Amino acid sequence: MMICCLNPDCSNPLNPNGKKLCRTCDTPLVPLLRNRFRIIQVLSDEGGFGRTYLAEDIDKLSERCVIKQLAPRVQGTWALNKAIELFEKEAQRLQELGAHPQIPTLLAYFEQDNYLYLVQQFIDGQNLFMELQQKKKYNPSEIKEILLDLLPVLKFIHEQGVIHRDIKPQNIIRRRTSLSSKTVVSGTTGNLVLIDFGSAKQLTTKAQMNIGTSIGSQGYSPIEQIKDGAAYPASDLFSLGATCFHLLTGVSPFKLWTEHGYSWVNNWQQYLKSPITEELTQILDKLLHKDTQHRYKSANEVLADLFIKQQPQAKSTAVTPTNHITKLLTTQLPTVSKPYIFLRNSLLVASVMILFGSGKFWYQQLRRLEMRISASFSQPNSSAANREAIFNQRTQDPLGNFLLVSTIRGYPNSIVSVAISPDGKTIASNSNDTIKLLSLVTGQEIYTFSGHTNIVNIISFSPDGQILVSGSKDRTIKIWNLATGQQIRTLERHTNSVHTLAFSHDGSILADGSDDNTIKLWNLATGDEIRTLTGHSDWVRSVAFSPNNYTLASGSFDKTIKLWNLETGQQIHTLEGHSGKVTSVAFSPDGKILASGSFDKTIKLWSLVTGQQIRTLEGHSDGIQSLTFSSDGKTLVSGGDDKTIKIWQTSL
Repeated sequence: MMICCLNPDCSNPLNPNGKKLCRTCDTPLVPLLRNRFRIIQVLSDEGGFGRTYLAEDIDKLSERCVIKQLAPRVQGTWALNKAIELFEKEAQRLQELGAHPQIPTLLAYFEQDNYLYLVQQFIDGQNLFMELQQKKKYNPSEIKEILLDLLPVLKFIHEQGVIHRDIKPQNIIRRRTSLSSKTVVSGTTGNLVLIDFGSAKQLTTKAQMNIGTSIGSQGYSPIEQIKDGAAYPASDLFSLGATCFHLLTGVSPFKLWTEHGYSWVNNWQQYLKSPITEELTQILDKLLHKDTQHRYKSANEVLADLFIKQQPQAKSTAVTPTNHITKLLTTQLPTVSKPYIFLRNSLLVASVMILFGSGKFWYQQLRRLEMRISASFSQPNSSAANREAIFNQRTQDPLGNFLLVSTIRGYPNSIVSVAISPDGKTIASNSNDTIKLLSLVTGQEIYTFSGHTNIVNIISFSPDGQILVSGSKDRTIKIWNLATGQQIRTLERHTNSVHTLAFSHDGSILADGSDDNTIKLWNLATGDEIRTLTGHSDWVRSVAFSPNNYTLASGSFDKTIKLWNLETGQQIHTLEGHSGKVTSVAFSPDGKILASGSFDKTIKLWSLVTGQQIRTLEGHSDGIQSLTFSSDGKTLVSGGDDKTIKIWQTSL
């Protein structure tokens, strides 16, 4: 008999029975937790948040159980309290839902030696991911059995007001039967058990998450979870559909998501290796629909379709992958207003978006977000409510008071352009010759967009969120339709690299700035050049329209900022004060403030009423490359050569 060390940092926790101290780390050994549970072995290491153990309950004739240990090694009181809160919520979920035979029962929840422990029923079997490794793929009949087995479980938890939010093969265990030690692959309904409620969220009208909140697993989680942190019963149904797709095809949704974003759900049939019935195709289509309005709303709806389509009169027609590909190629793609839809050839930076198959809760988001979205607050002991409301709170501070909210790390190259979408939910930023989209709500990277033949210097959303423009070292400007992912046109008139772009507020005019020292104005409807502005003595690195479209501001390597009359093309004023090259300018939404960023590592705020400098913001350790205000003026975002994005809160 061996005894297991409970030090989560111990590299070799198993010890001979009778030892008092761990032979590896000298930690005192605990023969029985709470004088009841004997730890047998480590099941998984949660990387900084404790471990999960297999144990025996001596009060129940040494019946096996699973014990989760919470021993978070995190910095800051808030992070620790959040980890404890989520751990307690998982225990509460199991207590509320464990009466269901297909959900593990909570056996105990307690604290011992400064660690928290959650004890739950041990499910004897293996998860569907492990089963898939042995089977390679499932046939359509087995997929129907899985749906019929799990949908009543989802119906139950949704009726209790809970959304699981992390359904995937790893979190579904098939029980072993008492008749054999072999895992049953098909047969009696009720064999499947849904585990891991660490990500579960109490059902509300809109379960909105804050930056850094655990939201599930990419590929299996729908876009509303990844982008907005929202979760509904329909969200779990998408995850169930993605799980069935994985089991049916053997193709990982996570892999497809990293390569294609959410576009894979529009043509998932191409990955089928053998025909399936039209009925099952229609059900999976509706489960996997990107738009919640067209997705199944409840487990009952899916069950109803399953039962109807299983009736004898429901004619089954074999559908081959080839037939579906043909259909997709001739079907009109829907027009949507979201700026992140249908971006092709999306790539995921692994160091930023690593996902772990254990599907746990709080530690999952810290390990997953290796970009480390680290919140900083001016009041270290402020309440959780105040911290969580920091993006939406309107303060009464005087004009010009800014607060650093978050720093996003993990970019391999200098960030030279950032832009916030008109709906305020997405940040776009460049990384070499690609464009990355990041959710401001969840902190998750959504897509990567490729197209230019050289480094992308600048990106900008159109006011209606339908168009993205990008300027490049390849001397061109590309205009993209974000609803279809297609390039609209390429503008080619500059003799040197294009480094700055801006839309007029009515979306009709595009202004750019180039290393040929000029500014060009373009008619977006026709692609024709309207006017060229000259006056800077060095590279033009930033342009911005005033909210009333009367004035254009430009920043240059000549260390000046120029204000231009758009109607006449004449200079109005020159602002001087930076000691380094001016790389970015941005108007506040009310048109009263102009922000400028420079190689001198500072951001300067200028009053457009008086033409005077208001304040200098310091925080970057290298030159500022880009600035942008959110549409409500509450947030200023800056990116620089120190490879960070800084988010400032303002009460402008």
